[in-house]
Amino acid sequence: MTTPAVSFEVFPPKTVDAAFKLWDTAQALAPLAPRFFSVTYGAGGTTRDLTKDAAHVLRRTSGLPVSAHLTCVGASVAETLAEAEKFHAAGVTEIVALRGDPQNDETTFTPHPEGFKNSVELIEALALLDKFTIRVGAYPDCHPDATSQHANIQYLKRKFDAGAHEAITQFFFEPEQFLRFRDQCAAAGIDKPIVPGILPVTNWASARKFAIRCGTKIPAWLDEAYRAAERDGRTELLSTSLCSELCSDLVDEGVDSLHFYTLNRPDLTRTVCRALGVTPQSALSNVA
Repeated sequence: MTTPAVSFEVFPPKTVDAAFKLWDTAQALAPLAPRFFSVTYGAGGTTRDLTKDAAHVLRRTSGLPVSAHLTCVGASVAETLAEAEKFHAAGVTEIVALRGDPQNDETTFTPHPEGFKNSVELIEALALLDKFTIRVGAYPDCHPDATSQHANIQYLKRKFDAGAHEAITQFFFEPEQFLRFRDQCAAAGIDKPIVPGILPVTNWASARKFAIRCGTKIPAWLDEAYRAAERDGRTELLSTSLCSELCSDLVDEGVDSLHFYTLNRPDLTRTVCRALGVTPQSALSNVA
């Protein structure tokens, strides 16, 4: 089996304890020589400064590329592009450009009066700056706001046409969900890289709620598998086995890069990576 390239998503800390957790995650995963760390961006820009600080610190201390999330939510065009410039000044030259989730428990996205109306406008503006590698989101099971899978894929194509270099998918539970989507994208004329997003399940109840919110299909057998594992006290073993098998099946189908949603919990991700042959390459740098 070919060893895949990997990348890892983390979220910025809001407390001192969470900051230590983020650092521990970086220490655990940086030796696996990821392509990049991505740092999430809170709804409504609630972690805007924290995201910038975390991205800067990760970049400086690990020496690895960092891809910071940037959304259209709760900010004007000028404010959003000013954030992009701050990332660049901090040495962060890769961005995950997203529309962002609705604010304040709203059910639909409402653009800022002076802001970008959607992710395509944001991507176009970032591309004009000509300073960033731009990544975008993709949805194998169709974005909840898309009217159809065809519309979902056409919108992804618009994001690539606007200047995106690569897409990272929402997580999924069966390899066929991604492989079918990959084939549909190719048939639509999309030839840029689409990297599968992988969620190592550390808590099935939480993962299930997240999947429902994101529109990710949940196979019936998976619910039963976790019910049985919880009865037997084997949920960690089940999660490790299922995630490793999912990744292995994708690699066997020609997938050469995987993106892990770590939730700042590195252990299961590290175990799965090692099962795939991704082993430590070097110690985490202490560059000041």
